[in-house]
Amino acid sequence: MTPADLSRTVLHAVRRAVDEDALRAPVPARVRVERTRPGGSGDYACAVALQLAGPAALPALEVARILRERVVAEPGVGRVEITGPGFLSFTLDAPAESDRAVLAAVREQSLAYGHGDALRDEIHQFHHAREVRAAVTAQAVRRLLVAQGARVRTTCEQAPDPDWVRLGVTVDAHGAPPTPLTEIRPVPAGATAGELLERLGPDAARWGLLRAAGHDRAVLGPELLVQGEANPLFRVRYAHARARALTRGAAALGFTAEAAAYGESPTEPAAHGESPAAHGESPTEPTATTADDAAARRLLDLIADHPGVLLAGARHRAPDRVARQLEAVAHAFFDFHDSCPPLPAGDEKPSAAHRARLAIAEAAGTVLAGGLSLLGIRAPEHL
Repeated sequence: MTPADLSRTVLHAVRRAVDEDALRAPVPARVRVERTRPGGSGDYACAVALQLAGPAALPALEVARILRERVVAEPGVGRVEITGPGFLSFTLDAPAESDRAVLAAVREQSLAYGHGDALRDEIHQFHHAREVRAAVTAQAVRRLLVAQGARVRTTCEQAPDPDWVRLGVTVDAHGAPPTPLTEIRPVPAGATAGELLERLGPDAARWGLLRAAGHDRAVLGPELLVQGEANPLFRVRYAHARARALTRGAAALGFTAEAAAYGESPTEPAAHGESPAAHGESPTEPTATTADDAAARRLLDLIADHPGVLLAGARHRAPDRVARQLEAVAHAFFDFHDSCPPLPAGDEKPSAAHRARLAIAEAAGTVLAGGLSLLGIRAPEHL
């Protein structure tokens, strides 16, 4: 069960409780679930019972009890606890199954992993100044909202700068709007699009314009061009390129990715008592160390959280959230890569563990490519 699945499960429980007249309250458009903070109980938590307590004219603890009864038996939910004033804390059943569901979703949806229709009923009209950071930010916000199903129109105060096209920016109209519109007004870049393109090129310029929160000044210096781990953009793109290189390396060694559950091989047991070595696999390496390793756990959690980050970035009109998420994924990818090598070394033969690790690495690469695409930045396969 993914976080999005859990959110839908809780929302379904609310609808059931209302339909059964156990709750008399409006059904919310969505239910937000968040990963439990360190020291907390369970894997995820939500505050929907506190949200509904007032309209239902019931104590939050009673609302939580009503919802718990309708969630606890759902497939994929292992345990539901009520904590504090009425929080619901969820422990997912069979964590490996949840991980496999996430990896399968990434493989199936590819660069669209994390896209959805949560905002399908929303229409937004944004207006911005004839300033490069405002234009690039508005375009990125538009991409994020459209990826969640919203309809978006952007306009500019004046005719757009011709150089904006090289930064991937287009506007639907320009001039004074007949009615007030939502304005996108980040701190100005202090340079024109042409100047930034000449100094940095389109990808580094867009990253520099979008990485800082809108109320902070954008960092647009030569450090964006440094090919080293101190440069977050390089690190993100290098992590993606390395993930793609792992896939090519595995193909050269004759194996592909396959997600494994905790403590079991990703393939069926060998027929007629054949050993793994009969299929060219290492007979000695365990098959589930990737899932149990702390580095793998952190990377898997970030991959699972990615759809929620994209939705939050769209709702808050904050592409900087997506940039920070990509930085976290890249950092976790390299930690995972170093502690759980997806490719065999030396005379070592490919094992089920390598296939499982490769599945995680490929998913991370897909998340990085998809996130960069939403920011309008290329994700090259070679660096």
